[in-house]
Parts: sequence; structure tokens; C-alpha cells
Amino acid sequence: MGLGWPQAWLLGLPTAVVYGSLALFTTILHNVFLLYYVDTFVSVYKINKAAFWVGETVFLLWNSLNDPLFGWLSDRQFLSSQPRSGARLSSRAVVLARVRALGWHGPLLALAFLAFWVPWAPAGLQFLLCLCLYDGFLTLVDLHHHALLADLALSAHDRTHLNFYCSLFSAAGSLSVFASYAFWNKEDFSSFRAFCVTLAVSSGLGFLGATQLLRWRVEAARRDPGCSGLTVDSGLCGEELLVGSEEVDGITLGQYLRQLARHRNFLWFVSMDLVQVFHCHFNSNFFPLFLEHLLSDHISLSTGSILLGLSYVAPHLNNLYFLSLCRRWGVYAVVRGLFLLKLGLSLLMLLAGPDHLGLLCLFIASNRVFTEGTCKLLTLVVTDLVDEDLVLNHRKQAASALLFGMVALVTKPGQTFAPLLGTWLLCFYTGHDLFQQSLITPVGSAHPWPEPPAPAPAQAPALRQGCFYLLVLVPITCALLQLFTWSQFTLHGRRLHMVKAQRQNLSQAQTQDVKMV
Repeated sequence: MGLGWPQAWLLGLPTAVVYGSLALFTTILHNVFLLYYVDTFVSVYKINKAAFWVGETVFLLWNSLNDPLFGWLSDRQFLSSQPRSGARLSSRAVVLARVRALGWHGPLLALAFLAFWVPWAPAGLQFLLCLCLYDGFLTLVDLHHHALLADLALSAHDRTHLNFYCSLFSAAGSLSVFASYAFWNKEDFSSFRAFCVTLAVSSGLGFLGATQLLRWRVEAARRDPGCSGLTVDSGLCGEELLVGSEEVDGITLGQYLRQLARHRNFLWFVSMDLVQVFHCHFNSNFFPLFLEHLLSDHISLSTGSILLGLSYVAPHLNNLYFLSLCRRWGVYAVVRGLFLLKLGLSLLMLLAGPDHLGLLCLFIASNRVFTEGTCKLLTLVVTDLVDEDLVLNHRKQAASALLFGMVALVTKPGQTFAPLLGTWLLCFYTGHDLFQQSLITPVGSAHPWPEPPAPAPAQAPALRQGCFYLLVLVPITCALLQLFTWSQFTLHGRRLHMVKAQRQNLSQAQTQDVKMV
């Protein structure tokens, strides 16, 4: 019996489009969450300060630990370099498992998002539970989505192709930020609540549809020996991997951590990425503050809001160009070029001073766009580390989600350091203590920083000068540290080609082993 025309048409969509659409259904929720969850609980639900900081503290701990925890639970069966008792697993089965997980966790993420905008418990308790539930499901969605990038394609070109559609759909999803301004009203919350319900329903249905389509494609490829169209580079076609046929113990967490400690490129990468995460969140936390004290006399409030909204969309659009460069020059060279560009622009801005307003406005915008763009490119580097980890440790299957989780464990402290170090430096240079003003934006939030009281006239120039030095010296320091650590990273060029070839050979050898069983 043939397929109906809607199913046949949907099956004709490229895998990269379906995979990228999953980023849309996450982004339309997450950007609205980042902008409004603090203001909702502080201004609408009137949470008290103690309950707020208790919730944020628990959230920070949970946010750091759940990535490796969920990655370990997902991928521990793939870690053994020896087969285990009689279990057989195909790469298609791994992809199916990840797709099914996204089919469950995506709609649950949408429900957790909805829980923020309807009061159903005391404000402090609701704040704590909503943050932990939302971040837990967001972590599960991100881990499996990123892991699919490593599982669906092997070559750098094809992974870049997949990431291109992620950036395209993420840019479309960021438009929800602009739409949210039309509905946000602290006094009459019903219209904004209806807007959030619409976003959640759209996201949940989108996850169900996209994951069902991916499952159809995997099942169709299982019946099709040619395996046309399942993956970008046919990386799963005919590939059957043994998880085991002999009785041996699986690897323990301690053994896995010792393997990571010997993985030189992993250590250099997370050192660089820790600085990158710090810089990304520093920009998110202080972007409104820089607008307020460096440009507020020259731009209107609506222009500032537009700039803030564009700062969410522009990195995704700019990333489309960066990905085209990656196809030509490789991710390593493009990331190194972005670090050099960050250093050069920051030095130029430092020499020009804070009174060149056109250059200052361009620098504030480009600094955030290029920094966020670099963060998005680094997902491709992690997929290469997944390949190297598989080859170095002779794994039977790539532990993609677990490695993404371990990267997050090491780098997420950068989210905490960004507002703490930034506010300390501002106080050190100017004597202006943000913690003595109204409540600041917590870690991980891009909500506009509450406007501090106007400083005394004598303090105003010092505050403006301090903000300027903070704006330029932080990226200069970050760029120098990153250029050093990135120069020690060797997984590019000939070594990367060798790792790719060895992984391909391992896959082919394991396929032949299965055929002989």
C-alpha cells in the first residue's frame, strides 16, 4: 500500500531541514523564557528576595550537573571498548532512540515552559520547580539534538550543512522576541499568557511532527538497501555496530573520566570554551547596561529595544555566512579568525575611545554577534571530539550525548563567573555597586538589566568610563586567552582527516563483523 500524498511529500523533505526545524521549536520558547521569567516572578508574582536567590542557587547547581548526568544515563552503554553479553545495536537504533527521546522531551519542555506563566503554587516554590523542570527538559532536548548532529553525519561538510539549517531555523525562532513586546504587560498579564500558550502548543506539535518524520525516514531507510536520503552523507547506511557478544563489565564513570583526562584536545577545547561561555554570558548580562550608560543619551528607548531584539536574531543569520566559510576553510581556521577579529576590533575601540559614537555602537553590536556566532560554531568542534574519543578509546558506538554533557559540565561555570566578575570589575573601577541597586538579572538570563538610579553628576563620567573599559578590556583578555588555548588544539587539518578515516574504517569493519555473525 503506497504512502498518502502528505506523508510522501513530507518524506521528500531533506533530512537537514527536518533536523534544523527542531532548533526552531526550542528557540521560540527559550528566548521568551530568558527575557521574561525574572520579571514575571519579581513584578507579577511578587516573589520575595530570599526565595528568589534560593531558587537561583538550586538552579545553578542543577544546571551544571544535569548535562553530564543525562549524558551518562543516555550513553553509558556505548562506552565499553569490549562487547558485552549478546546485545546488538545498530546506528539506526541509536538514531531512533534519540529521535524518540526528542519526541517525548520536546512536548514536555513546552509544558514546563507553560508552567511559568500561570500561578499554581506559592511563588518561591513555583519558581524553584519551574526552573528545574524547564532546565531539565531543555538539557535533554539539547543533548539529544546535538548528539544527532554527530550521529546523522560524519564528514565536516555534511555536519556544517546540518548546522546551517539549525542557524536558519533558530533565526526564525528568535522572531518570537519581537512579537513578545506586543503582548508584554505586567498589569494585564492575560494577553501575554495567551501568547505563551500559543508558543507552547506550536512548539509541542512541532516536536511531535518533526520527530515522527525523522522516524519515518529511519524506518524507510531500513527497508531501502540504498538508504537514500536518510543521512546527509549516508553515514548510517548498512552500518551495524555490536554493543556486545562477550561477557565483560561495562566501563565505570571513574574510568571514563580518566579517559577524558588523557584526551588532550578535549582538555584544551574546554579551556577555550570556558572563556567563550563566560564572554557570551558577560555580553548577555551587560548588553543593556552598556546601552544605558554609553549610548542612552543618543538613542531612544525603542531603538534600544530593537537593538536588544536584533542581538538575538543577528548571530543566527551571521552564522549562515560563517558556516559557508567553514565549508571552505574548516572550523578551526574560522574560529581562529573570529578570535583575531575580536582582538583587533577591541584594540581599535580602545584606541578610539568612548566618544566615537558610531564606532562604539557598531562595536557593541558586533561584539555580541561575533561572540554568539562563535559559540554556535563550537558545536561542530564537539562532534569532531566525539569522533576522536571513539577512535582513541576503541568504542563500539560514539557516546555523543555524554561528551556534550561533559563539555557543558566544565564550561557552565562561565555563566556564573560572568555577572560576578563583571559587577566586581565595575565596582572596582567606578565604585558603582549594582548589588546595592534594584535586583540584577541572574545568571543565564538576557532580560534587560533594571535601570540603576542615576549617579551623582561627579560620578557619571567615571561610571561611563568604567563601562567603556569593561566593554573593551574583557574581550581583549578573552581573545588572548583563547588564541593561546586554541593554538594548542590539534584536531584539525591532517589529524582531523586521519580521525575521520579511522572512524569510517571502524564502522566498515564492524559492519563486516555483523554480517559474519
